[in-house]
Parts: sequence; structure tokens; C-alpha cells
Amino acid sequence: MADLKITQTRSLIGGKEKQAAALQTLGLGRIGKSTVREDRPEVRGQITIVSHLVSVEEVVK
Repeated sequence: MADLKITQTRSLIGGKEKQAAALQTLGLGRIGKSTVREDRPEVRGQITIVSHLVSVEEVVK
């Protein structure tokens, strides 16, 4: 199974509480920070909420 490398590319300033919560749950919080998460439906849903703030790459194990 592949993992997802999620990198925050834009600021959350002016965003909604739901978007802030999604970024925090993903382990992000500032521009340029990256995290690797397992490709699961829950993670995909959080990425959808903040898709305009992050970039996603697939990482093969």
C-alpha cells in the first residue's frame, strides 16, 4: 500500500475552523511543513477539506 506525502503550500489565514482542524489533524501548521500519512479514506477526506492549501504526492514503500 502506498503512503501520501502531504506538504502545506499556502497559509491558513482567513480559513475556517474546519480547515484549521483538518490541518492540525494532518500534522501541518506552517508553510513548507510535510508529513507522510497512510493512504486511508479518513486522510483523503481531510485532504479534500484543505486541498487548496496543500500538495499531495504518492510515496511507494
